[in-house]
Amino acid sequence: MRFSANISWLFPEVPDFPGRIKAASQSGFRAVEVAWPYATDRTLFKAALNTHRMSLVLLNTPPGNIEAGELGLAAVPGRQDEFRTGLNEAVSWASDLGCDRIHIMAGRVPLGLEHQFIEKEMEETFIENLQYAADILGQAGMVGLLEPINSLITEPRYFLNTPQHVCYFLAASILQKVKRPNLKLQMDLYHWQIMGGNLTQNIKTYFPLIGHVQIAQIPHRNEPDSPGELNFMYLFDLLQDLGYQGYVGCEYKPQGDTVKGLGWMEKYLKNCDGDEDKTK
Repeated sequence: MRFSANISWLFPEVPDFPGRIKAASQSGFRAVEVAWPYATDRTLFKAALNTHRMSLVLLNTPPGNIEAGELGLAAVPGRQDEFRTGLNEAVSWASDLGCDRIHIMAGRVPLGLEHQFIEKEMEETFIENLQYAADILGQAGMVGLLEPINSLITEPRYFLNTPQHVCYFLAASILQKVKRPNLKLQMDLYHWQIMGGNLTQNIKTYFPLIGHVQIAQIPHRNEPDSPGELNFMYLFDLLQDLGYQGYVGCEYKPQGDTVKGLGWMEKYLKNCDGDEDKTK
């Protein structure tokens, strides 16, 4: 199993992304992922990746106007031109930094509107933008990712959820309508557990669609070995048994010093090494 440090979440004690890339490297990671790197000097970001021999495995499309409450534009009607501009920026960054996966952020239901009254229009907009994005990403040899986000705790207005559907079912349904092989699901186990649970069966069911995995413990979104609902050692083994080849993104809130909280990763990797030794 390969882990990537989400430097938008980990190493908050380090003030900038290049410094967090260095910290991740020194902590045993060989890859990082990031939400929105766009305010950082790209030259410095790239230099840090090269200096520390780190891979960038995921970034997000721009969120839009965060101060106005936006969190992505791909499903927001009337914002197609802005979405495409943001997509082009994300592809430019990803191409320059050697990243082959981009999370296409759907966005929130616009303020003043209710989900059920605009759901059809948002889905049509999302499908239109995803088809466009898939073609652009395909030309660059990249994969686009859709991440269902829970509406119970984190994002009650995010589009990829309705009162009638479990959020990942809706995302899978949209992927089937778009019909592009380079679009996949981004499975954050934190969100999936909150919205539907039954993780063993759901992971097996949707595994062919999964293009990236992220983790955090429930309910406080801390380290995988912090008190909570999920047995991550079991889930890691399940993913490995199913043949998952990608990275597992560590998108959680450290309870304290990030490095001191990485004992779970060291323990898991040591156990994996021990299991390999037993088969020799």
